[in-house]
Amino acid sequence: MNHPSDVIEAAAEQALTSNAHLSVDDRTDAVEHAKAEALGKVAVKSAIYTSGEADPTAPSAPMAVPGRVMLMEEDPRLKKMPEKPTLMDFFRLRFRPAQQHLLQSAAIALEAGCDEKVVLACLLHDISVVGFIQADHGYWGAQLIEPYVDEEVSWAVRYHQALRFFPDESVGYAYPEAYIRYFGPDYRPSKLMQEAHDYARNHKWYMTARLVTINDIYAFDPNRVAKLEDFTDIIGRNFRQPKEGLGNDHSSSAHMWRTIIAPTRFL
Repeated sequence: MNHPSDVIEAAAEQALTSNAHLSVDDRTDAVEHAKAEALGKVAVKSAIYTSGEADPTAPSAPMAVPGRVMLMEEDPRLKKMPEKPTLMDFFRLRFRPAQQHLLQSAAIALEAGCDEKVVLACLLHDISVVGFIQADHGYWGAQLIEPYVDEEVSWAVRYHQALRFFPDESVGYAYPEAYIRYFGPDYRPSKLMQEAHDYARNHKWYMTARLVTINDIYAFDPNRVAKLEDFTDIIGRNFRQPKEGLGNDHSSSAHMWRTIIAPTRFL
């Protein structure tokens, strides 16, 4: 029996071929329609997923489709999650390939002899970027992991976002050259990031968050492949995996993990 995702992709390919004479926009609409038909239930994209590409305040068709059942479970186009998902399941089944940056960052910290809290913070520092929301990723990432890690770890994940914009010559951290390419030479961090930096700079856990930034900037080696399995023991000792599975445990961030599991549910 074909996997649902195979059926959906086959329908998309057929729609693309049969509508080759149409404009790019019309072909895209045809492919999306074919995917929805093959899916059987209507998957939706939340406003935050499309804001910018579309004006969320502009008139649009209602999400609920008359005569069609709305999707209220995992999207069959995605890899099936186990009944009681672990952190490692999310790395394998939901996180983008950019997770290699996280693995390299943690590997560099481990090789440098950093404390396991720092290694775990490096492993999770961009968890929101690879699996949830890009903007304000330090804060979202900290929220995701707060119920399951030592407070120092989630604090470091939260404040690495601000600290990465500010050099600290005493520990050899310079403003990343990549940021000049990404944001332009005239970019200046926001007032909020400046305030967050100033607060973190005088905090007892400052160096934990700073070590995340130090091990962050060197973790983009295209010729290196770090493995998730190398951190099995560190995760086991430092990440409190709920017995019910992430998303099923009624923690303060369980709903966020459920959203990553099934991001196209209607409600």
